[in-house]
Amino acid sequence: MASVAEQQEDRAAVNMPNLVHWQLQQDRDNILWVTCDRANENTNSLSQAVLAEFGDILTYAESQTLSGMVIHSAKKNGFIAGADIREFEGYESAAEVTALITRGHELLARLENLPCHTVAAVHGFCLGGGLELALACNYIIARNTADTRIGLPEVKLGIFPGLGGSVRLTEQLGGMKALQLMLTGRLLRAKAARGMGIVDELVEDTGDIRWAARRAIKQTRQPRKLALTDQLSNSGPARKALAKVMRRQTAAKANPKHYPAPFALIDLWEKHGGDRDAMFRGEAEAVGELMVSDTAKNLRRIFHMTERMKGLGKIDGLEFDVKRVHVIGAGVMGGDIAAWCVTQGMEVTLQDRELKYIEPALKRAGKLFKRRMKTRPAVSAAQSRLIADVEGKGVERADVIIEAIFEDRDAKRELFKSIEPRMKSNAILATNTSAIPLEELSSVLNNPSRLIGLHFFNPVAKMQLVEVVHAPNTDQKYVDMGAAFCTQINRFPLPTKSSPGFLVNRVLAPYLMEAMTMYIEGTGKETLDAAAEQFGMPMGPVELADVVGLDVCIKVAETLASDGYTKERELLQDMIAKKELGKKTGKGFYEWEKGKAKKGSVPGENAYHEVIAKRLLRPFLDECKKCSAEKIVADDDLLDAGIIFGTGFAPFYGGPMNYLKHYADGARPANTDSGNKAEEASA
Repeated sequence: MASVAEQQEDRAAVNMPNLVHWQLQQDRDNILWVTCDRANENTNSLSQAVLAEFGDILTYAESQTLSGMVIHSAKKNGFIAGADIREFEGYESAAEVTALITRGHELLARLENLPCHTVAAVHGFCLGGGLELALACNYIIARNTADTRIGLPEVKLGIFPGLGGSVRLTEQLGGMKALQLMLTGRLLRAKAARGMGIVDELVEDTGDIRWAARRAIKQTRQPRKLALTDQLSNSGPARKALAKVMRRQTAAKANPKHYPAPFALIDLWEKHGGDRDAMFRGEAEAVGELMVSDTAKNLRRIFHMTERMKGLGKIDGLEFDVKRVHVIGAGVMGGDIAAWCVTQGMEVTLQDRELKYIEPALKRAGKLFKRRMKTRPAVSAAQSRLIADVEGKGVERADVIIEAIFEDRDAKRELFKSIEPRMKSNAILATNTSAIPLEELSSVLNNPSRLIGLHFFNPVAKMQLVEVVHAPNTDQKYVDMGAAFCTQINRFPLPTKSSPGFLVNRVLAPYLMEAMTMYIEGTGKETLDAAAEQFGMPMGPVELADVVGLDVCIKVAETLASDGYTKERELLQDMIAKKELGKKTGKGFYEWEKGKAKKGSVPGENAYHEVIAKRLLRPFLDECKKCSAEKIVADDDLLDAGIIFGTGFAPFYGGPMNYLKHYADGARPANTDSGNKAEEASA
């Protein structure tokens, strides 16, 4: 067997001087090695220029007598991460997009119809258009490493796969399995993709994916045959029955008026699933219409904002590699922050007054580790990195110290005074306070400029946003370090000016208090929640109060509205006195069972709900306008991102400031009649 070096020496570069984003080599066995390496980009994506060059490569391949063709990537982070979303902008006509998609279909049809055997050799990210390109090959090999992710996440951008994915994946997996993957936008690890039938062969970390690709061509390896039950799922009667089920399941998670793409995909498959040509035509037409819809435009806006927030944690010249974190306060927030940091590979010491207060957090963390880690050794390793630390010995070694005790100014001040002398000189000192301005906490420090806020949201493992709070006297380097830490733990950092409630809680407080006011006036809690959900919120304000915790709600209300909402605060105080704190105690406004609120039924969508939603959202939107005027965050784009990821504000509107600009008169996004929601664009 030849070594990898010998294989590469056997290859000769193919002289195609116009290639910028691809490299071509042909070996002595007439295998064409096609390497994607998009110029001036860290990640491969399919721009129009990249696809045009690929068309030239296909022209060359069609002119040769090849034994095979292997498509792979020169980028370390993956194969192809999908289409270049930057090029989705600027199209006003659905027909323009449909024509573009049709040309893409023709291109991949040429790949599919090459007379030689074709193999996609993938590693890292193989997403969207990248996977659709791979599906047009005869055989897919994937490297079975921790960073491999395979999927079709287009639904999160308000569309569905448009380079033939809806056709080829349903053919390869059967309609039911393929649509379940496309409707959720879920990303699969290599083994899961192999088990489902997307990937045909895995190569382990120590294996040679190039050898596997050569072998697949030499032996003309074919995908495994589709099981009879999966074949039958594409038949006419099965499609009708399954489409009805999937439509009902999808509607339970999202409103068709808000998110049309998944429903359009179900409709397409139900109507044309047995007719390949009609599926391709229908895909091009439907995706063209979806691409120019308001929902898709707004979800793309959110995507660009998330990319911007990721960039906030990557500052040129900043070297801050966090290995150890110390969390003080093992309650729900502190314990869950500690557990999340452990899942991201860090060692965490968790401090509280006595071990009995830490033990529940360790138990919750164990459940998280079992959900997220795929092997028993990985779970054991994670458990060993979470260390109970009653005496607080971890302070001296920690790169980041996060205070997460109860919301009491004096208690927090005393804590900071005691730990500051023991900290490393370059460590971050952070508070997870929900609403207390930093200036009121940092005054006791010898160096008040080092205190920042790292405000996480509940549940920590799901909420992607962290407010990185800074006061006028905060040293910018600590803000940058805080943002870098957030990026390292796979969270979106949002630099936020210190003021009561910061951004998210400041906006939420009047919204929740308005819900309490309406509840006291006699509007049912289920009706209040249904109205907010009809507007597009992921959950209503009453349920949200239960999830946040009524004890936290009243602390925020006292900080932000100490002179108002007397009856509302009395209501909360009475419930707190009865230990009815919400989800965490099993009872608040709702009774909670197995993590879900027990709700009574309410009538469906109606104009009455719209009136309620308008009143509920008025103080929410008014506070957003005030935050914008006060520059609590840098600009309205970041404000919209923070409110979407911190409160779940209806993503299809593109954020509250975008809503005020385009829809505040009551108009809804102009979507198609069919519809559904992508997997939540917010946490």
